[in-house]
Amino acid sequence: MNFIFVSPHFPKTYWNFCDRLHRNGVNVLGIGDAPFDEIPWELKQCLTEYYRVNDLGNYDEMLRAVAYFTFHYGKIDWIESNNEYWLEMDAQLRTDFNINTGAKNDFIERIKYKSKMKESYIAAGVPVARYHIVSTLAEARAFIKEVGYPVIVKPDNGCGAEATYKLRNFTELKEFYDEPHNVRYIMEEYINGTIVSFDGVADSHCVPLFYTSNVFPTPMLDIVSQKGDLSYWTQKSVPAALKDVGFRTIKAFGAKSRFFHCEFFRLNEDKPGLGKKGDYVALEVNMRPAGGYTPDMINYANSVDCYQIWADMVCYDEVRNAELDGPKYFCVYAGRRDCMSTSTPMRRSWPSTAPVCGCVSAFPRRCAWTWATGCTRPLCAPPRSAMRLFGTCRSRRNEKASPLGEGGPKGRMRAKRPWLPVNERPWQGSPLISPPSATASPFPGEGPTLSL
Repeated sequence: MNFIFVSPHFPKTYWNFCDRLHRNGVNVLGIGDAPFDEIPWELKQCLTEYYRVNDLGNYDEMLRAVAYFTFHYGKIDWIESNNEYWLEMDAQLRTDFNINTGAKNDFIERIKYKSKMKESYIAAGVPVARYHIVSTLAEARAFIKEVGYPVIVKPDNGCGAEATYKLRNFTELKEFYDEPHNVRYIMEEYINGTIVSFDGVADSHCVPLFYTSNVFPTPMLDIVSQKGDLSYWTQKSVPAALKDVGFRTIKAFGAKSRFFHCEFFRLNEDKPGLGKKGDYVALEVNMRPAGGYTPDMINYANSVDCYQIWADMVCYDEVRNAELDGPKYFCVYAGRRDCMSTSTPMRRSWPSTAPVCGCVSAFPRRCAWTWATGCTRPLCAPPRSAMRLFGTCRSRRNEKASPLGEGGPKGRMRAKRPWLPVNERPWQGSPLISPPSATASPFPGEGPTLSL
């Protein structure tokens, strides 16, 4: 099997996809915009050949790269980037080279345009927010008269909270229309709900081989517009109602042979025409893995290797080389912006900065280590007794190298104190993690969890 992976070096954990394909005996070919000498060593070991282009968005360059691999290795069986930004490029290349193992041009609109997504959600029987394609101010006012303020305005073809606005009154509405916009926008009624996702890998019959869920307590729109901090977690188990709407959504979208990340609102209050408190309402779909380190969080929370699950789907259309029945945990991410600063060092511990949900008692040790240091390597977490870290928030210009290394990606907590054996530390505040004990889960319907 000849598999072309687009941009295997970014995000920086994506070399794992190529590695698992290589372990399954696949001929892995990479196309990227980084010099070969700069890609990770782990990636070099699993690529048969790497083709560098100047711009991954330049179709002529990408066409030549795929043609080169076709000439040297024969027909290409798969092209995939697992990246939202390159989905349309992937589809165009599959169409032109007649590669039938992924989305082509005739499919891509329903997973890229938010207005088109609603059609598939409705087909799945999932409620959707009322919407209006932005045109004139008069039509917008007529729509708002029906649904009320606030309204959400965002690009019809956009990613995350990019160029998204929350309009609370006529003044803000008029300011939006006074600005020039070069892309089509969609206006939606506001939904008071918590964002939850249904994530996993689907086979060629649109049936999830593996699935899990994440909770995002603060909407990405608020984080971007208010320059807030980001925190979210992977759930220990998937609620039955979410599993039901998730399976129906994957089937309705025709999401076959790929990763998926479907987002829903879980209503915080009754909403006429949409449902009662706790019901799920459609938000949007992303036919790729969730961003950042979420795949690694999924691995920790479910005791799985989602990279291997995906590679098995590619090769066998089933899971052969991964275990799915391991212990389950909650796994959390908490990040702070580099631009945030304070003149007084803040003494912080893991329990004091965990999400308000109170599920700190359920987090495994490695996840706490990931949160505290930014390190995602599974074997480097120290013993529980050594995990007493205190952090400080400081501006980037005053930032010094952490004694634990570079400190991970921007926005992560960094160790403030020198790394010393526990018995040599001059500070002994509240321990980061308490001794193990069986406690009731803070989440309704969950069994006892192990406090760490």
